[in-house]
Amino acid sequence: MKNLFLLIFSITLLASCKEKQEISSINPINWEKRITKLTDSTLTLGTTHLSVYSQVYSYTEHKKHGLTVTVSLRNTDRKDTIYLKKADYYDTHGELIRSYFKHPIYLTPMETVEIVIDETDQEGGTGGNFMFDWAIKPNSNKPLFEAVMISTSGQQGLSFSTTGVEVH
Repeated sequence: MKNLFLLIFSITLLASCKEKQEISSINPINWEKRITKLTDSTLTLGTTHLSVYSQVYSYTEHKKHGLTVTVSLRNTDRKDTIYLKKADYYDTHGELIRSYFKHPIYLTPMETVEIVIDETDQEGGTGGNFMFDWAIKPNSNKPLFEAVMISTSGQQGLSFSTTGVEVH
């Protein structure tokens, strides 16, 4: 009887273990392939803030609903490459969650790359933020940073978007 109990307990324990899944937002694309060196001293530097919401309140302040976040990093220039020096993700309390690349990367003319934050990744909370440091050639268009938040449950859907604001 004791052995049967141990066998059932062991099988139940093994069956309940789930393999930890990688959160897609940690490495959505291979940033290493985009690394570049910034040697041009004439580049114009800027910083953009983007609000993102991995959670929103539902019914009361005590119940939250998770959202999938798609962050678009867009080069709006038809001729020139732009450079992103940093993409830092902060939570509601201003704590750094993660930095997406350690070296400057490039986006070719009119190119868009995305960062996807899974609906199950709740680290950002109800007031997550991105800060992007970027560099462009003089007289080039500034980059555009947008986020689309979405969730579906049954026949109900929720979606909205935000646009980055240049800060100093």
